[in-house]
Amino acid sequence: DGVSKVTVGNEIRSLSSFYAWATAEEIIQKNPMLRVHKIKKQKVRKEALTEMEIERLRMAADGEMQKMMIEVLLSTGCRVTELVNIRIDEIQKDEITVHGKGEKDRKVYLNAKAELAVQVYLAKRRDENPYLLPGAKSMRERKGMDRKVSRKNWWMDRNNLTEGHITTSTVESMMRFNLKDVKKADVEKANPHKFRRTCATLALRRGMPIEKVSKMLGHENISTTQIYLDLKEEDLKRSHEKYVV
Repeated sequence: DGVSKVTVGNEIRSLSSFYAWATAEEIIQKNPMLRVHKIKKQKVRKEALTEMEIERLRMAADGEMQKMMIEVLLSTGCRVTELVNIRIDEIQKDEITVHGKGEKDRKVYLNAKAELAVQVYLAKRRDENPYLLPGAKSMRERKGMDRKVSRKNWWMDRNNLTEGHITTSTVESMMRFNLKDVKKADVEKANPHKFRRTCATLALRRGMPIEKVSKMLGHENISTTQIYLDLKEEDLKRSHEKYVV
């Protein structure tokens, strides 16, 4: 029907999961999806943010929470699911304990910009929520919102908060759409995952061994890390000049 191979691949995965469950539960005897081959998709290199784009996004950040999220994501390369689960008591100056995939904890580190951004943001918090990013009420529920608190600083009014942490979809929305003048800044797809890729790419370009980049990202295999890297021909040329006799 004219849909992309990515869409077809996603539908195949969903059907495969369903029929695998149905077979395991003995609802059916054979899994019909075992005969369906995976769709081969063209591999498209995903780009990291340039240093100029990073500075433009920093200037476009709207409020202390958004500034803090940008700096933490750029410094740590953590997943958005890890970001929302960070508790304030897990932040020790320039170190944060994050809870990765498979219930595996690891340490990530804040550079000076990120550490300062966290300090400035936390100094303005006026609530007892234990999470770095507290849960938020919907706009309809924020009837008694303090008029002195702008929409960008909704988290400064405890009446706007709920128990637990903010959702990953809310963070995605804030990073994708709420950065003011992003389109004017000529920055495409400023999503949390792109910050993760940017962190890994810049670290490698500046000399961090790929094994350590992999550990920073919480990957078990270096091959997974290689998918994240946005290495261009000039990076290869510089490395060749440096290492090859």
